[in-house]
Amino acid sequence: MMTSALPASLAEIRDDLLDIDEADRLPFLVEVGDELPEVPAEYREDPSRTERVEECQSPVYIAVEVDDERRVTLHAIAPAEAPTTRGFASMLAQGVRGATVESVLAIPEDFPLTLGLGSLVSPLRLAGMAGMLRRTQRQVRAQQRI
Repeated sequence: MMTSALPASLAEIRDDLLDIDEADRLPFLVEVGDELPEVPAEYREDPSRTERVEECQSPVYIAVEVDDERRVTLHAIAPAEAPTTRGFASMLAQGVRGATVESVLAIPEDFPLTLGLGSLVSPLRLAGMAGMLRRTQRQVRAQQRI
């Protein structure tokens, strides 16, 4: 599968997911969710600094930071009680961490559909992931005034 439009870390996670049997993909996604990076205290303590991803059925919040070298960090808060959604949030957070602004903005909007999960999760779950991606890219653009 072509990965040139994806940040390397995101492509690697996606390819690892596609390399396993379909029956093992949801447990893999849950494992990825268990690795959701810790959110800095300023976001945990002040939710107004994050943005709610309304497309997600579960309460998911994100905040994007772009450093002086135009490298992206996505912070995501997703409940443990929603392991699939948490897995998507973790995949995206890990996948874009340290990526350039350009590579994050180049992630195709249909990325969630390339994960081989269409028969395993509801369309609403895939719409939630797409919402996370759209909001991430929008926050990157806003910070870069693109």
